[in-house]
Order: sequence, then C-alpha cells, then structure tokens
Amino acid sequence: MTLGLKKFLHTIRFRRDRYRQFVGIVFVILISIMGQPIKTLFIAGSVLVISGITMRLWASGHIKKNKVLATDGPYAYVRHPLYVGNITLGSGFALASGLWWGIPLFILILFIFYPQAIQREDEKLHRVFGDEWNKWREKTPALIPRIMNHESIERVNWSIWQSLRQNGEPLFALFLLFLLYVLSLWL
Repeated sequence: MTLGLKKFLHTIRFRRDRYRQFVGIVFVILISIMGQPIKTLFIAGSVLVISGITMRLWASGHIKKNKVLATDGPYAYVRHPLYVGNITLGSGFALASGLWWGIPLFILILFIFYPQAIQREDEKLHRVFGDEWNKWREKTPALIPRIMNHESIERVNWSIWQSLRQNGEPLFALFLLFLLYVLSLWL
C-alpha cells in the first residue's frame, strides 16, 4: 500500500500532465451536474465556454503534429492556443455553474497542471524544431495573445478534418456544448 501511495505521489509531482485532460473533463462534468446557475453568470460563462471551444477548434485545425511548426492562425498570436481555449472554457463553466467553489477549484487545477504542461510542450517543440521554434518563441507569447502587426505570417488553410484527425476536436466541442445545455437545465 505504501509503495502504491509513493508511486501516486511521485506521479502527481513529476508526471501530473498524464492526468490533465482527465481532471479537466471530470471538473466540467462535475460542475455541469452540480451547477446552480444564476442567469447573468450563466450567460457570461456561456460566452466564455463558446469562445474557448471556438479557440480550440481554430487551433486544432492548424496543427500538423511533429511535422510542421504551427505558426499561423491562432499560433501567430500565442504559442499555446489550445491551452488558452481550455482556460477560457474552464473559466466559463466555473462561472456559468454559479457554484462559489467553481472558480477557486479551477484556479487550483490550472496551477497544478498548466505550468508543467507548458514547459514540457515548449521543450518538446524546441527539440523537434530547434532554431525555427526559437525564432517563433521570441516573438510569440505562451498564453497572453499578442495584438500587434504581424509581419508576413504565412497562411495555411484551416481544416475541420485536420482538427478531427488530430484529436477529435469537433466531437469534443459537441460534448462540451451538451454539458453546457445540461447546466442550462438548472436555470
């Protein structure tokens, strides 16, 4: 039993990114089922949820994992638009739920999982793309989008099929919209 606990604590401390998606999905399901929405907070939260879903769909349609460094679309503004989408939609669900503990719990989840995830992602991209990544990193912030003139950003077409192939994003978006609907039933 002690060995199992030590292994679990080691995993949470050093390999917690394994659980990031699972914990995020459980959080959204929990908040949707237990929600006590207040109309104005629900509306504001819904706008954030839909914005986050839109950001994730936009970003996932530009990814060509480990083949081409995505620097177009949302990647021209921020290095981790999928994480920005997650943060936006998670904040939206926490707000829309009307639960006093929703936002503090979501902030805790962010601090537990995202700094390490961003660091690992940046290290991986640096290993795969080297100098190309370094140049992109210098001008593109991690999470807070830059809103300035973009010098000759190469445009690549967004593809819903690319989004579906890479991580099933359109299906995930439908699932999230369903959970938002479930939450609305408590109004």
